[in-house]
Formats: sequence, C-alpha cells, structure tokens
Amino acid sequence: QVQLVESGGGLVQAGGSLRLSCAASGRTFSSDAMGWFRQAPGKEREFVAGINWSGSTTVYADSVKGRFTISRDNAKNTVYLQMDSLKPEDTAVYYCARSRRGGGYFGRAEYEYDYWGQGTQVTVSS
Repeated sequence: QVQLVESGGGLVQAGGSLRLSCAASGRTFSSDAMGWFRQAPGKEREFVAGINWSGSTTVYADSVKGRFTISRDNAKNTVYLQMDSLKPEDTAVYYCARSRRGGGYFGRAEYEYDYWGQGTQVTVSS
C-alpha cells in the first residue's frame, strides 16, 4: 500500500513562487516513477510533470516548461514541484501520483498512475 500526502500549496501573487512536496509511504518509493497533475475548476485533470526513479529524467507539460521543476529525494521519500513565475492560470488543485508502470516510465495520462494524493490547492492572484 502506498500513501501520498501533498503539502505546500497556498495563495501567491502572480510572478511568485511555491514549492510543493509529496511525501510517500511504502518501501518502493525509490524505485517508482512519479508525476504531478493539476485540476482547475471546471476542467479535467492534466499532467504537469513527471520524474523517473532516479531523477535523471524529467518531462514537463508545455504550459509549465521553463517555470516549474520536478525533483525528488529518495532518502526522504519525497518528490517536489518547484513552481516559479506563477500565473493566474496555474490556479488549481495539484496532485502527486505514482506511476503504475515501474520506475523508468511515467506517462501523461491519469490511467498510467495507480496511487494518488489528496491534493493541495494553489491559488495565484493577478
């Protein structure tokens, strides 16, 4: 069983920064690929970023490329999402999730993830 708990969300002005954390329980974290998704009001949940088991490979949605950075600390069982130059359109509930396809692969579709956190709200004011 895997439990994921996000934290670090909040209210920030446009142009500001936030760092989200996702703490994972379970002995397989260091061999799992992980992803971040977000869901804005009235919209479907969308892929934001993914990272392989070692942190050597990362992928970003075009909308956040160059502004967001995903990273992980396997010793702390934690994956991070550093969000800089935030825009009002980044407002959403952010979720971390574990890839069901092992440590080397992370997809952009929800069905490719099997465990999800409860989400943390990020609100960016203009």
